[in-house]
Amino acid sequence: MNRLVPHNIKFASRMFELSSAPQVSKALGLSVKKIQDTISFIEFIKKEEEEGKQYSRVIYSETEGLIGVITLKDIDHNKKSCHIGTWIGFDYWGKGYNEWAKKEILIFAFQQLNLELVFAGAKKDNIRSIKAQEKLPYITFNVESIFSDEHVKIERQTQSPCVLHVIQKDNFMKWYKNE
Repeated sequence: MNRLVPHNIKFASRMFELSSAPQVSKALGLSVKKIQDTISFIEFIKKEEEEGKQYSRVIYSETEGLIGVITLKDIDHNKKSCHIGTWIGFDYWGKGYNEWAKKEILIFAFQQLNLELVFAGAKKDNIRSIKAQEKLPYITFNVESIFSDEHVKIERQTQSPCVLHVIQKDNFMKWYKNE
């Protein structure tokens, strides 16, 4: 059984191992050099969550343990929006974990946090991420001109040209009820 579980220092070694793989670190633009960087990341995430700015979970498989991380970040309760980010360990790519984890965290975003919009961006050169988003039947593509402020924000954060898509609560909930 798969679960989304809170971050914990006990996951630092495995998280460091998976996120250090060149396929993952390059796609994310990570410069994680030592396990202390991962521990600092976990502490940062926990603090951000306490402040209501992020909601991040470890993607955990009963058979494999930690296989990735999924995060709702830049949560804005006034705008009822946030951005979503996911990374999966290289050995687990293409096995359905992304779709499963997104479904679980989007249920939380829309039902518990009462958000209306979840933005999903990707660097234009991150073809795997873009292809993974294209598999999601409830997503609206290429909304850069409609949500230009969010597009500018993600390009500033990544310092790269990006695509911007959005998951709207109504579209997701219709899909979820019919799944």
